[in-house]
Amino acid sequence: MRIRSALTRAAALGAAAVLAATALTACGDDGATGEAANPYGLLQAGVLRAGTLTDAPPNVYLKDGRFTGFDNDLLTAVAGKAGLKVEFVGTDFSALLAQVNNHKFDVGSSSITITEARKKTVDFGNGYDFGYFGLDVPAGSPITGFDQLAGKRVVVVQGTVQDDYATRENLNPVRVPDYNGAVNQLKAGTADAWIAPAEIGDKSAADSNGKITVAAKQLSPAPTAYAVAKGNDKLREALNKALDQVIADGTWSRLQAQYYPGRPIPADFKPGSGTVAVPSPSAAS
Repeated sequence: MRIRSALTRAAALGAAAVLAATALTACGDDGATGEAANPYGLLQAGVLRAGTLTDAPPNVYLKDGRFTGFDNDLLTAVAGKAGLKVEFVGTDFSALLAQVNNHKFDVGSSSITITEARKKTVDFGNGYDFGYFGLDVPAGSPITGFDQLAGKRVVVVQGTVQDDYATRENLNPVRVPDYNGAVNQLKAGTADAWIAPAEIGDKSAADSNGKITVAAKQLSPAPTAYAVAKGNDKLREALNKALDQVIADGTWSRLQAQYYPGRPIPADFKPGSGTVAVPSPSAAS
């Protein structure tokens, strides 16, 4: 009986060891499978969660319940090349970069100009667009240029490169959280001027029923790019590769013509890696 009992205990211990080894092997398989299924470390495998704005046409905005605009339509095309779907979520620009780096979003899409200061918070992909600063003023304003803003009440969206410019020029700007806030300041006469991304300023003036005009424009010093969390090189590199693909197939040129008709492209601006031929808008259509 003692021998049989000992054999029974030994068999039980052996079975337990086999089960434990199987469990460990299974865990290892799950880890490998999970990494393979989600190589870019996304919040949800296969889905690119993008933080964007709702009120900045034609770049990024909400229309009929759908996020659209040049930046967002381009990102959808880029994500498709990488085998991903995009889920857009609206936020304020002043919070966007921190939210990307804290992994609330996988990517930031909002005509984000690359700056050295911003590189301390997020990593950027290759530049996909250039931009101009626009100077919007109330109709009838005597202001005709950026050199006439000293001592004026100048409004900017907080955290933008326009905010940086106004601060650097010692204009003591009035900061608002979104573009609608800036437009409302001009319409109400509580601001003398708004330094805006030029395309957004153009659209806002056109939609103002003559209450706002564009006084001047000047080229922004750096390109715009999508932002990812610092250290997420796999996602950044995948987006860069896919961006070159949508440049090569004409999608970038088609969207440029759609959202910025007649806007000249600076001769020295090369989107993406700069190594891909850019089809003309006519060839891309």
